[in-house]
Amino acid sequence: MELLQSLLLGLIGVIGIPSLFLLSWVIYYDLSRSKIPSGFDSPLKLRGLHCSNQEFCLLYVDDILYACKTDKLKGLLSNCQALLTEKLGICHLHETLRILIEGIPPKKNSRLIIKDLVFDEVPVRLYCLNSPLSENRRGIVYLHGGIGVLGSIRSSERFSRCLALESDSVVVSVGFRLAPEHLFPVAIQDCCTAATHFLKNAKEYGVDPSRIVIGGDSSGGTFAAAVCQILVARKDIPRVRAQFLIYPFLQAVDFNLPSHQQNHSVILFFNKWAIRLATQFFTGKRAQDVDGILKGSHVPDDMWVKYRKWICADNIPEEFKVRGYRPIGRAPFSEKLYEASRSGLEAMFSPLIAEDCVIQELPETFILTCEYCPYRDDGLLYKKRLEDNGVQVTWHHIPDGFHGILLLFGQGPLEFPSSRAFMQHLINFLERF
Repeated sequence: MELLQSLLLGLIGVIGIPSLFLLSWVIYYDLSRSKIPSGFDSPLKLRGLHCSNQEFCLLYVDDILYACKTDKLKGLLSNCQALLTEKLGICHLHETLRILIEGIPPKKNSRLIIKDLVFDEVPVRLYCLNSPLSENRRGIVYLHGGIGVLGSIRSSERFSRCLALESDSVVVSVGFRLAPEHLFPVAIQDCCTAATHFLKNAKEYGVDPSRIVIGGDSSGGTFAAAVCQILVARKDIPRVRAQFLIYPFLQAVDFNLPSHQQNHSVILFFNKWAIRLATQFFTGKRAQDVDGILKGSHVPDDMWVKYRKWICADNIPEEFKVRGYRPIGRAPFSEKLYEASRSGLEAMFSPLIAEDCVIQELPETFILTCEYCPYRDDGLLYKKRLEDNGVQVTWHHIPDGFHGILLLFGQGPLEFPSSRAFMQHLINFLERF
């Protein structure tokens, strides 16, 4: 018994003390750096979600280490991080975050038929109303967010169910493979494969192949936009009827647009976190020189000049600059940074830079932007590009919305009011097809 007690005390000393030390630093760092938008109607709920999503705030550790003034403190915090995650063999950080994002599974719903299927080796989950099947229902291919590293069919379960119930559609949620186990472009290829299978075999699922919509949130919106651009060249399958993009990330060229400057520290989603995860999506490793990417050093000069006609603060309406914006000079080009991030400068990951001949062929589009989202301006710029090329766009903007409003979707009192309001706008859009 004494031996067991000694072992337990030793374990607490090894894990508990570093945990408390690290957590104390993280709480201080969080309160000093992150911001809750003024006028937001649920600040405590947002702060609580933010803290829980950090999994004891381990996402902050890289920033904290960077901010440390002494090598001794930096080394101590680094050892805490390593001990609490990978060196103890608990799991890698991205695996921990995946578990956290899964949440609590919803209860069964007798109104829905839910099936786990495989579309050409890609796992999907199909949702439809529990009623006699016809051959003319609307079909929706839904792609979850998570920057290609996080998220799953399960983490988006509540949203997919609601989409099927409220729109009377057959919803296919795609379980594409994630990085760092499967690097870019595997995830987008999986999404294309699943969408193509559904378009070809729609009638088997009671779906009219001319009524299929593709959409997603965050990076799922990125993938949806990319898939729609890829499929416009396919003449052997039915055309996609429409696409919906929920606070999408659409370009990796310029990270100093007004929304980046205004919202870089709004809680839940920091620019630096997103870039670290995005580089993990491409290379399997998180970027070290995040500041260089934020300053534009990863973009070759000729590419920068070419894309300024599409990606420029001059194309953003003035009303979105009132909270502050100042032009920032671009840092000198770095060949090393370009080689590490060049995949992000392809249209498959930055749909905003696709050529006009592709944009002109895209289907009718719904775009949702949120005022307190770092990528708000990506949606605004894509809206302009689509409209300039004759594509009809339905745009909805949430003045008090933030990146991640779907995280608690369908969870009763924990849900944010803006989530439900946005859902009704999306349903209204879908009912036109």
